Amino acid sequence: MNKIEKEEVLSVFKEKGALLEGHFKLSSGLHSAKYLQCAKVLQYPETAERFCKQLAAELKTKGVKVDVVVGPAMGGVIIAYELARQLGVRSVFTERVDGKVLLRRGFEINKGENCVIAEDVVTTGKSTKEVIDVLKEHGANLTACASLIDRSGGEASFGVPFVNMAQVEVETFEQFACPMCKQNILVEKPGSRKEI
Repeated sequence: MNKIEKEEVLSVFKEKGALLEGHFKLSSGLHSAKYLQCAKVLQYPETAERFCKQLAAELKTKGVKVDVVVGPAMGGVIIAYELARQLGVRSVFTERVDGKVLLRRGFEINKGENCVIAEDVVTTGKSTKEVIDVLKEHGANLTACASLIDRSGGEASFGVPFVNMAQVEVETFEQFACPMCKQNILVEKPGSRKEI
């Protein structure tokens, strides 16, 4: 399998109309003039398979042990499912209920299971850290994290290997310092946390 380089990943995002420009409020609360809408890329199963095959290969190269892949809803659901398929393990997802991240729908993570958390985009790592808390509650072992895109500028750290398809530098702003807010440009909230 030929390694997919960052330039090709971004080319796929552009080709699928998934690199959006405007004024966006991210799940982290930060504002940005660009947004990577992974759902537009992941609507193509062959692309999800190709990307997750590479993530799985990187995890295997690092010797990561995994029994279950966990994805935070919504963005991590498809990634977790396809990555689990590539690794030959099961997949579950967490959901946010009244502001708290939980396992629902009868999903279980057993004490001592080795877990990989899979996300679409990591910006601050907040969602991943919330899932880490769920794993701790269940006595599971976090063995790695994976995402399609790392927007953290290399700052996201989870104490385990973190593999991704591409690190993308996109400038973000606190609301009080956001140039689009100062120009009264309408803000969009494209992520899974809908409060603005």
